[in-house]
Amino acid sequence: MSGTGRTQDGHGRLGSALSGLAVAVGCVLFLGGFVWGAVEYQPYTVPTDSMSPTVQAGDRVLAQRIDGSEVRRGDVVVFTDSVWGDMPMVKRVVAVGGDEVACCDADGRTTVNGKPLEEPYLRGDGPASPQSFTANVPKGKLFLLGDERMGSQDSRVHLQDPGQGSVPRTAVKARVDAVAWPLGGLVERPEGFAELPGGVSQPGPVKLVVGSVVLGAVLILGGAAYGPVARVFGRRRASEVRGRVTAGV
Repeated sequence: MSGTGRTQDGHGRLGSALSGLAVAVGCVLFLGGFVWGAVEYQPYTVPTDSMSPTVQAGDRVLAQRIDGSEVRRGDVVVFTDSVWGDMPMVKRVVAVGGDEVACCDADGRTTVNGKPLEEPYLRGDGPASPQSFTANVPKGKLFLLGDERMGSQDSRVHLQDPGQGSVPRTAVKARVDAVAWPLGGLVERPEGFAELPGGVSQPGPVKLVVGSVVLGAVLILGGAAYGPVARVFGRRRASEVRGRVTAGV
């Protein structure tokens, strides 16, 4: 018998083997993607509009678990600090230890070490902050601002505290990579920070995780659908053969 012969239920042995393989591989990719995602990422619900328009209040975001030493300027991070209320908060890192951050220059822009920042994620055409400020960030700390600068309760509110509103790197729990719900896509690294020392961070594996889950689901559904589809076409071909035989009698 040929390896491509037909089984009693009407579809080829090779097709049946391939469909089973597709389901098996699909299960590995699907479940592996979920496990990988669970290890790498922590979902958070954004509590306020302080990061609007990048993320909105109530958005469900995927934040990669990282060490505070991995944080770069421009990252949107989840952190917890007792001075800020000891609850998870989401803000953007604008300056790191050793930086002087100020606002605003003659064009209404934030500056880091005298270099003006292009911040396309801000809403509107007004100044980068409605209030002027200058802060020197201590070593090992981060200066954080919300993207919605009119109402965000961020480092500017704590300028009179030790560290001039900065928080320790160790307070960072995760870095936001994507908006999961409602579907909003990746949170991009701002190019305005790329020319500063240290550059910007690299995105986490969220695309690979999602791709693994989606491809796994496609293989599972495709492999599982092969048998019923093959039987339908098998019955149709058998009916056509019987019709031709009857017509020839």
